Amino acid sequence: MDMSLVSAVLAMQAGATQTQVATSVLKSSFDSQSSAVLTLLGAGQQNMSLANVAPGIGGNLNISA
Repeated sequence: MDMSLVSAVLAMQAGATQTQVATSVLKSSFDSQSSAVLTLLGAGQQNMSLANVAPGIGGNLNISA
């Protein structure tokens, strides 16, 4: 068997492994970002109250960014 063919097959296998790892890391990142967004939106706690925060907290919200 030609060594260049063996080298090409090994490079393809390494590329496939890297793609699988990257996909797994990306999914994990999306899951954590989704969790953070749901937490910020209050989906985790429907009974949230601003009774125990300092005055002025939550009064002005800039959503333009």
